[in-house]
Amino acid sequence: MTRKRQRLILVLSGLAALGLATGLTLYALRDNLVFFYSPTQVVQHEVPVENRNIRIGGLVADGSVQRPAANTIHFAITDMVNTVNVTYTGLVPNLFKEGQGVVAEGRLGPDGTFLASQVLAKHDETYMPKEVIDALKASGQWKGN
Repeated sequence: MTRKRQRLILVLSGLAALGLATGLTLYALRDNLVFFYSPTQVVQHEVPVENRNIRIGGLVADGSVQRPAANTIHFAITDMVNTVNVTYTGLVPNLFKEGQGVVAEGRLGPDGTFLASQVLAKHDETYMPKEVIDALKASGQWKGN
């Protein structure tokens, strides 16, 4: 066997090992990946049907916040084009209010209601999550810089 052939086999073996390592890493992380969707994508059924956690974000719709029980809150997230109803059990951040940017993580229920396991609100009056800004820009509703 020539030196050239040995080098080729070594390089191909290294690439195969690297590919295998990458594949195993992605396989191990597949349950921890959480994808972001806008309310329009949820309404248009662009969200995978499988039972996985996803994030949706937008603005808390005006007049949508309801607190039927002590730790339960119902509200709607909008991107000014479409709206998704959200149910969350737990304490919402102090900065959570109508008209503010929010990202909710959870699962889509069979009736189309989003069942949130976590709600993240903006942390000051000038911040909005990048995903929310991108969703609002895509819908043509962004009025910021």
